[in-house]
Amino acid sequence: MRKLKLQMQTTVDGFVAGPEGQLDWMTWAMDEKLLAFISHLTDTSDTILLGRKMTDGFIKYWEQVITQPESPEYSFGRKMVDIPKVVFSKTLNRVDGQNVRVENGDMAEAVNQLKRAPGKDIVVYGGATFVASLIENSLIDELNFFVNPVAIGNGMRVFKDRRAMKLAVSTAYPCGIVVNSYEPK
Repeated sequence: MRKLKLQMQTTVDGFVAGPEGQLDWMTWAMDEKLLAFISHLTDTSDTILLGRKMTDGFIKYWEQVITQPESPEYSFGRKMVDIPKVVFSKTLNRVDGQNVRVENGDMAEAVNQLKRAPGKDIVVYGGATFVASLIENSLIDELNFFVNPVAIGNGMRVFKDRRAMKLAVSTAYPCGIVVNSYEPK
């Protein structure tokens, strides 16, 4: 069975976005080793899951990147555009973008069906409300939190209640980000 792997940026005080969804606290100057780890997570996956709120910005950003072959993000952007994306929404039936489909059915049932299908693993990027629902329904098999060296004091979280986790690996990168990879207990 395929694994559902979370890749999510967080602050040292456990927020995944500011109170209004701000991401201005994120470390953008990532080093080569961290970028290699991100590529590994992507290369071992053949499906991306997204929540409705994050989708528009995600799709527009990566589809714009691939219009600039000279961009240092071009090859990774190509992956982000080419990999099939499943957007979970209760309000949208269609989303513009390449290799995108909308899932309106029961989230847990749809995710479990994807996990049972043949193929590589599945990666989920967010947003906060969608990831919180996946966690609440115990659907994520590997949680990769990219802890940025900043505290913001308040904002959005993905955990609504106590969750026991097993730390699989923790790796500090020169840019200041520490990736903590957990498995649910």
